[in-house]
Amino acid sequence: MSAGGDLLDETAERHLREPWDELRLAKGRAFALQRAGATFGIWIFIASEVLFFGALFLLYTAMRLEHAADFAAAARKTNIVYGTLNTALLLTSGLCAAIASQASEREGLRRLTLWCLALTAGLGLAFMVVKGLEYREDIERHLVPGAGFALRERATQLFFGFYWLSTAIHAIHLSIGIGLVLRLIWKEWRAPGFLFESPQVEVAMLYWGFVDMIWIVLYPMLYLDGRGG
Repeated sequence: MSAGGDLLDETAERHLREPWDELRLAKGRAFALQRAGATFGIWIFIASEVLFFGALFLLYTAMRLEHAADFAAAARKTNIVYGTLNTALLLTSGLCAAIASQASEREGLRRLTLWCLALTAGLGLAFMVVKGLEYREDIERHLVPGAGFALRERATQLFFGFYWLSTAIHAIHLSIGIGLVLRLIWKEWRAPGFLFESPQVEVAMLYWGFVDMIWIVLYPMLYLDGRGG
């Protein structure tokens, strides 16, 4: 076997997990199968999440068709500056995540990979800070459904009920993504070379892209409705 093949087998052996470590295959081939399996697994997970958010968006659509005027009036009360800023932050973080995913395929780009991962996590944290400021403003303006709600139209509470539910669920998903990215940085700091010998970067960045896409759907629903003309 060539020196390159020996190196691949040695790298694979360090990072193979069950059941891949017991396959009666060359370690390099088993490592490739593990990477394919990890990628397939995250796509299955994303598909299940799409079903969940799809049901949520379908509920919004049904309510929006029933109470179009009230939903448009409620959407005009959301802070479009905060919403647009957060959209820019997440889109930029998605670009950084994509660069990190590609750079992680070449060990010579270790510094670029780490910088992009750090920027991805940092922009995600900035999103959470902005969303916290927006939540505080919403509470001060009495835009939380229930007693003392600021808007008189009854269906506007349905809109803000969806607003709080959907953005909170999205924030939970984003928090998980931030944790995954920070874990990758920590693992690479403790064991240099980890990012380039494991499929975890690609898996985490696919998840981050999914979280970005959910916000891209939420943004026009929550902030642009009723502001068209």
